[in-house]
Amino acid sequence: LPAAGRGGALPGVQRDRDGPRAVDAARRKKRGREPMRNKATIKGRVVKSAIEEYRKKKVVNHMRENLKYMLKGRIVANRAITEQVLAQNRGRKSKDQPPKKAAKKKPEGTVFTEEDFRKFEREYFGRP
Repeated sequence: LPAAGRGGALPGVQRDRDGPRAVDAARRKKRGREPMRNKATIKGRVVKSAIEEYRKKKVVNHMRENLKYMLKGRIVANRAITEQVLAQNRGRKSKDQPPKKAAKKKPEGTVFTEEDFRKFEREYFGRP
């Protein structure tokens, strides 16, 4: 008699014990033996032109069209209103504020004229 626990189990009994996982593993193993589809083929791939990609991603300058659009209108906003709008849209940080314009100082003119200086020179130094 064979020793207990060393005998082979029937194939049906063993399959029931492992459950559906054993069947899935067998399918995966079988599928692995079949040759895989070559993924390096060009079928279904769209060839992109480098020039087209460059043009698509190139930054477009819309300044000309914007200027034409802005200059096309005949209504010009009041300068005070535009300044107010710009001030509202400006940030609150000091770096966002425009530099303060210093008041232009007028050169200090003298009250005396050249003739007054000559007259003073004559009186003070005694020159004619």
